Amino acid sequence: MTSWTLYILECSDRSLYTGITTNLKKRLKCHNEKRASKYTRSRLPCKVVHAEIFDEESLARKREAEIKGLSRKRKLELVAENPY
Repeated sequence: MTSWTLYILECSDRSLYTGITTNLKKRLKCHNEKRASKYTRSRLPCKVVHAEIFDEESLARKREAEIKGLSRKRKLELVAENPY
């Protein structure tokens, strides 16, 4: 069974990026090598500040959509409540 990780990155400009993956270490490496996301390419380096594990991809995608809909203030509160 594959587990899915929802993650929030903090970029060098202090912006936040949210995504999902099955391999967080590999995905972070891809982000920092400019191979993962157009958004993060110009905002390197990135670091993981929050992560949540899910048993199903659909649950991770739903949570990703939920977090992407939050205000920056609420995202920062989430990170503070559950740091990586």
